[in-house]
Amino acid sequence: MCGIVGVTGVGDALPYLLQGLQKLEYRGYDSAGVYLTDASGKNALIKEKGRVAKLAEKAKANGFAGTAGIAHTRWATHGNVTVENAHPQKSSDDRFFLVHNGVIENYQELTETYLQRVHLVSETDTEVAVQLVDKFSKEGMATADAFRKMISLLDGNSAYGFLLVDHEDPETLYVAKKKSPLLVGVSDHGNAVTSDAAAMIDLTKDFIELRDGDMAIVKPSSVTIYDAAGEQVNREPFTLEIDPEDTDKGAYPYYMLKEIDEQAVVARNIAGHYYDEDGNLQGIPCAVTDAIEEADRLYIVAAGTSYHAGLVGKRYFEQWAKIPTEVHIASEFAYDQPMLSEKPFFIFLSQSGETADSREVLDNVKKQGFPALTLANVMNSTLTREADFALPVLAGPEIAVASTKAYTAQVLVQAILAAALGNPGFDLKAELAKVAVEIQAITDEKETFKKIAEDALVGQHSAFYIGRGLDAAVALEAALKLKEISYIQTEGFAAGELKHGTISLIEDKTPVFALLTQSKTAGLLRGEVAQVAARGANTIVFASENLAKEGDAFVLPQVNELLMPLLAVIPAQLIAYYATLARGLDVDRPRNLAKSVTVQ
Repeated sequence: MCGIVGVTGVGDALPYLLQGLQKLEYRGYDSAGVYLTDASGKNALIKEKGRVAKLAEKAKANGFAGTAGIAHTRWATHGNVTVENAHPQKSSDDRFFLVHNGVIENYQELTETYLQRVHLVSETDTEVAVQLVDKFSKEGMATADAFRKMISLLDGNSAYGFLLVDHEDPETLYVAKKKSPLLVGVSDHGNAVTSDAAAMIDLTKDFIELRDGDMAIVKPSSVTIYDAAGEQVNREPFTLEIDPEDTDKGAYPYYMLKEIDEQAVVARNIAGHYYDEDGNLQGIPCAVTDAIEEADRLYIVAAGTSYHAGLVGKRYFEQWAKIPTEVHIASEFAYDQPMLSEKPFFIFLSQSGETADSREVLDNVKKQGFPALTLANVMNSTLTREADFALPVLAGPEIAVASTKAYTAQVLVQAILAAALGNPGFDLKAELAKVAVEIQAITDEKETFKKIAEDALVGQHSAFYIGRGLDAAVALEAALKLKEISYIQTEGFAAGELKHGTISLIEDKTPVFALLTQSKTAGLLRGEVAQVAARGANTIVFASENLAKEGDAFVLPQVNELLMPLLAVIPAQLIAYYATLARGLDVDRPRNLAKSVTVQ
């Protein structure tokens, strides 16, 4: 959720820190701050509510760039949205400055035990942490030891990513993490710390992944890492293979539109990665397929959009691989585990690879000795590293909060994995090439979906997406896209459930979007569209070519019926985008939401 960046030894620190925060804006935040310092002892702390642009204006007016610094975008947990609660938080004697992602569960107990005589100026658990470091330092501890002792006092359920600066040693960054992602970026012209590599891609492409319990001391030309046992360890950096331009909007007004348009390229890239020129599967180790084939049931665990992708993947695993498959919401499974089969195999779907709820499930699964595979867009993430196996979904950087191309990529990779385990009954590689072409054709129809969105949704307070079978799964994702960025209350559900209660919500001109791509239930869905139309609904039908009728709003190109979810979701993404524009809202940064949910 919150974002962390820090640099040391870079010459002018402020531009790197501000650019880093701007690249982290997609994570969701309500305030931001930066602390700057240099070897001479000069420093500046600047914080602001609202957007990074306001912070940048204030920081540039200050006139001090520094050679080292830390910065943060905050999403409020403890305490309201105020400048006082923004990070960095500082100690009462202005010696220590700290930014923090995560939640300290026992911060009140720590305050009562150690800080009764300290005046706290914020409502945050983060200030408690920095004041503790200051207290232990005054008792004679070196900064690293005081930092380590503070961490040792945190409740076992606490999650944290800490980045600390000591004003008396201004170009040294102290870092620690548990259940919250942090990377150390290394280069010949300074080092960095960040919660997302994309934020520091302008400085370096080489990063060291910190593990839970690690503490690191980062200086301008050195990095020292200690593991959870306090032993010094050597961790080799990995190189992030992305172009800095991949994280820019380019000529697009919003990241979401750019990422919708990239889906055709993503489909081609995935096919090229997992198939050779002769159409043979590659890139899926035999160890993965062997482990899955030993299982008697698959358990797909995910959250949000990834959960919806899992609902589609379930059909592939059951129909092609002939393996019973369940799909579970991670936050529910973590604390209410259902009865499992004798030989379960777990598949985790995550864009970021850092989803807190899924990590909790993976921890539980590992303790029980069950094998797990992660499909994630960010390799070298916690879920990919801690699972037994990991496969990339290859969507490329996704910046907009509302996921689009990552959903498509997750569905595609699940299809390819299921095909590796069984027989789809058709040439999947050839069909995926057609899918890519047709995705491009649909995204080229932007004016059509802009008009549909404006005609159907302007002035409306609610809407519905309905479908049957795979279309019902897509309806859930379509509804999520619309409501999360346009704030129009939208429900997605299996169309057969209308008559069991939901049809009572239909009013005059209520938009009802119907997805119709599955031939087995096409007649039934047509009947349900007629039922809501008879009660005044404004029905908008998206039908596949072989099932379309006169009057349908849009005819989807035909691909294999089981792959139609890859096409049916595109109109919903574009309609959500244009409905949000029509309401004058920020497409990429909807209120109260974060791209990566890294705390429970």
